[in-house]
Amino acid sequence: MGFRAADLERFRDRTVPDLLPDALRLLFVGINPGLWTAATGAHFARPGNRFYPALVEAGILPRPPSITEEGMTADDREMLVDRGIGITNLVRRATARADELTRDELRTGARALSTLVAERRPPVVAVVGLTAYRQGFDRPRAVSGEQDEALAGARLWVVPNPSGLNAHDTVHSLARAYAEPARAAGVIP
Repeated sequence: MGFRAADLERFRDRTVPDLLPDALRLLFVGINPGLWTAATGAHFARPGNRFYPALVEAGILPRPPSITEEGMTADDREMLVDRGIGITNLVRRATARADELTRDELRTGARALSTLVAERRPPVVAVVGLTAYRQGFDRPRAVSGEQDEALAGARLWVVPNPSGLNAHDTVHSLARAYAEPARAAGVIP
């Protein structure tokens, strides 16, 4: 994909539709769309983002989706939907970096997520990003992994952010973390 920084700036504050299959089993919750995601309309689209490679290594997906400037193909979208995997964000507006979001935005997003989960009733939710979870849900001492509290009836995990800015995690460590909620949701054995 050949986006330049100036091209991407045009997508600031845009939103990206959620991926919500009818038979939703596992809902991954990103912090907010990045500019690459807003430009393509495909979640976790930035080249080098480790989300899809980690899903493949965990056995959640058979292959990574092919994301182009036009987004994700219908076949790739169906690959996620067939497994009951959904993707949404705590905050809907696109930014270049998650640290551009305010605590109020994250808290508002957490309330909206609770409503979405209550309506769609996935058995498992995985929030991708510990700091965003801590701020959005007002849980300053939360740690990664399954949380003691459910979210609107769903089992709740907090898993590491796959962004390259999270340098201490690898595709392998991300895959281990993402496999836990996927097993609980019955997406993988």
